[in-house]
Amino acid sequence: MRSHLYTTRTINLNFRIKVYGRDENGKRVNTLVGVSGLIALIGEELFNKLVGKAFSCVLDKFVAKLRRGLKITFYCK
Repeated sequence: MRSHLYTTRTINLNFRIKVYGRDENGKRVNTLVGVSGLIALIGEELFNKLVGKAFSCVLDKFVAKLRRGLKITFYCK
């Protein structure tokens, strides 16, 4: 799978992605995920938007809080 600008390898080498909250089925989620795991949770269009914001962020982490109850944190390595 590819993001529109970044490969899966590039994203996984630069970030640790943590997901916290509840998924679509109402199950609690609090785990590190890779690119494919995040795409499975939120969809490819939203994923591409978040990855672009994470790469342009100058801080050590980028946090996105979704209305559906998920909190996604991109930690820079």
